[in-house]
Parts: sequence; structure tokens; C-alpha cells
Amino acid sequence: MQDDRPTPDDPLAAVAQVIAGFGVGGRPLREAVARLTEHEHTLAALVRDTGLSRRTVEELLAAIGPDLVRTGGAEPAFTIAPGRRAAYRALCRYDHLAATRPADPLAARMAASAELVARMAELVAAAPVARKALDHVAATPETTVRRALWLEATFDLAGRRLLCVGDHDLTSLAACQVVPDLAVTVVDIDERILEFIDRQAARLGLAIRCLWADLRFGLPAGAAESSDLVVTDPPYTPEGVRLFLARGLAGLRDRENGRLVMAYGYGERHPALGLKVQRAAQDLHLACEAMLPDFNRYVGAQAIGSTSDMYVFRPTARTWPLLEERPGAARTRIYTHGPQSLEASGARLDDAVIDALVAAASPAPGEDANPGTARPDAPPAVTAVTGPGLPAGHPALAGATRLDLGTLLTEGAPGRTLSRPDATVAADLTEDPGPWLLRVLLAVNAARLALLVPNNHPDLANAEGQRTLADLVGAKYTLRFRRSTPTPRLAIVEATAVRPGPADPAAPLRHGLLTRAHGRLGNVWREALIRAARDARGLTLTRNQARAAVERLTPDPDLLALRLVELPRHRIRELLATPFPDL
Repeated sequence: MQDDRPTPDDPLAAVAQVIAGFGVGGRPLREAVARLTEHEHTLAALVRDTGLSRRTVEELLAAIGPDLVRTGGAEPAFTIAPGRRAAYRALCRYDHLAATRPADPLAARMAASAELVARMAELVAAAPVARKALDHVAATPETTVRRALWLEATFDLAGRRLLCVGDHDLTSLAACQVVPDLAVTVVDIDERILEFIDRQAARLGLAIRCLWADLRFGLPAGAAESSDLVVTDPPYTPEGVRLFLARGLAGLRDRENGRLVMAYGYGERHPALGLKVQRAAQDLHLACEAMLPDFNRYVGAQAIGSTSDMYVFRPTARTWPLLEERPGAARTRIYTHGPQSLEASGARLDDAVIDALVAAASPAPGEDANPGTARPDAPPAVTAVTGPGLPAGHPALAGATRLDLGTLLTEGAPGRTLSRPDATVAADLTEDPGPWLLRVLLAVNAARLALLVPNNHPDLANAEGQRTLADLVGAKYTLRFRRSTPTPRLAIVEATAVRPGPADPAAPLRHGLLTRAHGRLGNVWREALIRAARDARGLTLTRNQARAAVERLTPDPDLLALRLVELPRHRIRELLATPFPDL
């Protein structure tokens, strides 16, 4: 696309050459020139308004050169000098652009939705900041509303359930305000997003259920086969698109009529990447029913023009057998940035680090193991290990059962792997994006755990974070935080199992919930209450009595069908704070 011919001295000729270099696809560049003749634009605004990549816009501005007026400082705005605007309008065929520009079918409804756009602008501004490592880029408030209006105009949503596979864009909040009798399930890895959406939904009276999941390991049971329509804005890699579409398919309950709506963009310079992603959808035998170009606009993502297209996919008869044949877990590197990007390479842990982790998991009797020093003569054994950096052939891991991290998080330890009362586990969580530490503490029932995490892990970064995590699992484990151990960039969290004492009658109840994190909450809570009432109060409750007491404790009956491990962190905290019932 870039023209390698020498740039003419005349700016008009230089601009014409840049536009001509895009051939039949040159219209967006003409639109950019037209906008510069109308009023000032920042570089970011020009990228977003035209859908051109930052690189292309920069080339166009460079070609205009001396005919460009620049104002402002850190984020300058550009316009074409007033005396030169007529010439540039002639060059870009300004009148032709205006006469042939397609009408926006949602323009009238967008104009009538100004109040909702303003409300969504407040929500977008208040939402947690984007995490680059998770490929987060915020959609504009206008896009969230347009998306919701388009969904309502395209599908019969009344009385249906929408599944948002990731929702940093806050599509759920916009959609439920446009269609009040729509129910939405949001599944996301980011605890901050889940809490924000959950709180705002409660404030606005919207029917939104939030569930936690690392989609690389599966869809939460509470979202499986539950929805009529799926919306997703996945990581912009073929692996990320394939994974998010597959998880969305797992969430559809109507295999014949369900649809998946996906936002994806690749920029005018990278059609090969677009092809790879489209092939990822084809690999799932999805029929593409529609593609709306340049539908979504973002604050950022300038490499792809701050823009993405909207795809509508429909599964075919060949989709479902293919989906069922594939294992539940997926490769962990699906992002474009950060430690779990496609370019990142997982490394085997150093022997000294492995020895230190194993020593922390299983100290010698009567010895408080220092995880900064290993015992090379006789490395202590552990019952089980999990995580990618712990190789099977290491002598300190001899005899240990290897647990798949995804299986552990979604289903728990298989069979009787950890049935011994002295079972110990060593876990490599050095690739933890944040939520794994708590989730492993919920998923594993063992006498002792040692968990290796980044030293800057959010739960360890300060005393408040450590105290919050320790309080959350305090009825199950006592935690010890070893920062900068065994290396400056790593930390070890030691967890030792505890038995709740008689001082707090609710502690046995919390212990029962924490030790059965993969069971249905209604059943787990009922059985835990029966045991706690017997041990703490000397009362004998029937199952029906305990069930009725549990139902009185929660204002949300749907919660009882879910599992503790798939609840957002803030919901777990609230649940564990529930007082012992008055029996």
C-alpha cells in the first residue's frame, strides 16, 4: 500500500500519490482529507473517524505537509490551511463523497438515545482501566449503544438470554437498558470488570448475572447451554478468536437457531491476519451470515484504525461434533500483549526454584522450611504438582501426581488424588494473570500448598492485598507470604489447612463452603449448615429445614444453582460474610 516512488514537491500531488497507492480502497483516505478541510482533528480522532490505521494517517498527514495547520501541544489537532481547502476538496472529490456516503440506518435511533449515550459515557468513564495484557481496548460509549440498538433491531431479544463472552465494552449494561426484559450472563476473567458490572446492574435494576472464568480452561457450568445469543469481542489473534467462539458455542442452548456476534478488526494493511481469523471461524464450521464493516469504534487500537467489524455467525450441523471432539482446555497464549501473548515463551523453572517451592510445600517434621534454600541431599516429596514450569523429570517431583491446572480450576482434583490427610501440593502460578491464586486456594483441599507467583502479584503487592486474601480463605487455610523468594521476581505463598474452632459459630459454615468449591451452592450450603448447627449449636437439622434456612439467607435464588469457584470474587466475599442463621 505504501508507494515507494519519490514524494512530489507539491503537497497536492503527494497526497494524490498516497491515495492512488491504495487503489480501489482509497476512499477512506479521501474521507480523511475531506474531514481535514472541515475542522480540526486530533490524530486519534482521525484514525477513529475513518477507520484507517495510525500509520496510514501519519503518511497522509506527512504528504499534506506545509498545507497542514497544527494547533495544541501534547495531543495536537490538525486541519488544512483555509486558503488551501478548496484545492483539497477538489482533490478528494468532496461533493462526490457527500452525495454517495451511505446513510446510517441507526442514525435516528441514536439521536433519540442521547440520554442513554450520556449514561453509558459515565459508565465507560467509571469502569476499571483497560488491562493491556488481556487485550482490553475500551469501546466508545456511542458504540456500546449502537451495538445494543442493532442487536434489538436484528434479533428477537424479549424474554431471551444473552451471553457476553468477555465484556470489557459493557455491552451487557447497554443491551439491558435498551431491552429491559432481556437477561444477560457475563463471563470474564477480570474480577474488576465483573464487580463493576454487577454493582451497576444492581443499581440500575438490570437482569445481569456475572460469572468468573478463565476461558482457556472452559466455560463456567452456570453459563453452559444457557443462552440464545452470544456476543464477544475476543483477543485479536486466531487462537483467541477460535477459543472465544468455541466457548460461546458451549453457551448456546438453541443449537439450531442460536447466533454468535463477534467484533473483530485487522486494519487495511493486514488482510492476511484477517484471513487467519476468518479461517479460525471456518474451522468451527460456522456460517457467516453478515459482516458489518467498521461498526465498532474504540478509544485506542490505532494500529487497526480504532475500528472493528461486526460478524454474525450461525453454527451448522458440523459444528457440534467438532466442538465435542476437542478437549476442554486450550493453549494459554492467546493475547497480543503481555506474558501470555503469542510471542511470549513459557520457561521451565530453574532447579533451585523448583527445590525451594517443593520445600515450602512439604517441610520436614518439626522444621519450618525456608523456601529460599533447598535441601539438595533429600528434596522433600509432594503429593501433587500443577503448572507448566514443573517438569516431570525433576528429582524433587518424583512420585508426585501431575494435575492439569485447567481441570483443577474447573473440576477440582480428580478421584482420590488428595484424599490423604497429609496431602501436599506445589503449584507453579508464575503466569497467573491475577485470579488464579485465589481460585487454586478454593479448588485444592490439601494439608499444605506452596504456590509460586510473580512477586508483583496483585494479592501480594501490599499489606492490604495480603490481608484481604488471607481473610477470604481464613476458614480453610492460614497463609504465609514470602515475597522476593526464592528470587527477587518471584514469591511463594504457603497455605496450611486449618480447622475452624468453636469461637466463631459461622466459621464451620464458611469452612464447608470453601472446601467444596465445585459443588452446587444450594447443596453445599445446606450440608455445611447441617454440620455447623450440630457441631456449634448441638442442633439436628433435617435437609428440608437446612434448605429453607439457606433460601432465607440469600435474596438471589439463582445463586444456589451456581458453584463457589465460578462466582466473582466480590460475590464470594459477600457470601462468606453471611452470618450464622437464626435457627
